[in-house]
Amino acid sequence: MICSEGSPTNRIGVLDLQGGVCEHLDHLERLGITGIRVKEPIDFEGIAGLILPGGESTCLSRLMRMFDLERALLDAFQRGMKIWGTCAGAILLATGVLGEKPHLGLIDMDIERNSFGSQLDSFSIEASIPEVSPDPIPLTFIRAPKIFRVGSTVRVLLKFQDYIAAAENDQVLVTVFHPELTPCLAFHRYFALKCGISPSENRVAKAGHLWNSTSWTRLAPHA
Repeated sequence: MICSEGSPTNRIGVLDLQGGVCEHLDHLERLGITGIRVKEPIDFEGIAGLILPGGESTCLSRLMRMFDLERALLDAFQRGMKIWGTCAGAILLATGVLGEKPHLGLIDMDIERNSFGSQLDSFSIEASIPEVSPDPIPLTFIRAPKIFRVGSTVRVLLKFQDYIAAAENDQVLVTVFHPELTPCLAFHRYFALKCGISPSENRVAKAGHLWNSTSWTRLAPHA
């Protein structure tokens, strides 16, 4: 991704309409990456990638249209911007959503919202994802969707018995879980590399120790 001045950018945007925005900004900051709150079309200028956070996919989709962000997002995508959708963000990116009309349709897959049940059915586990990290990665599922099918252009990163939990194509990454709710920076580092940004490995090794469950609150608008 090249900014308007023609030089490489190390900035990654986070869609700042609803959902887990500050948690993603916190992880980017600990990697030494400039995180940008994306609230209006001009905010797409000069970012290498965009994170669509967890939240409520229907709400996010309506707000994107309300604030004229959908067209700006698609234009930036056509220019080469990478996109990562977590949970609700993954639903927004799918070409097929069970029981409803798809939204952005930027990765060939079928997904079902709230596929595990209610909030009480949320859970945390660890899994091995060699493409992302040599070490097991903690995964947090909160009213998570399930991916049931992917097309031939999509690579599966993590699959369980009856569903896919993480996948990607050349420009889009999707995870049905929430990497921003754990101290692990592996997925944020992986997405940064996908965007052409190389975080300091020394910083990656140390940054997880600086995290706790309220680290992100310093980035909240009221702080």
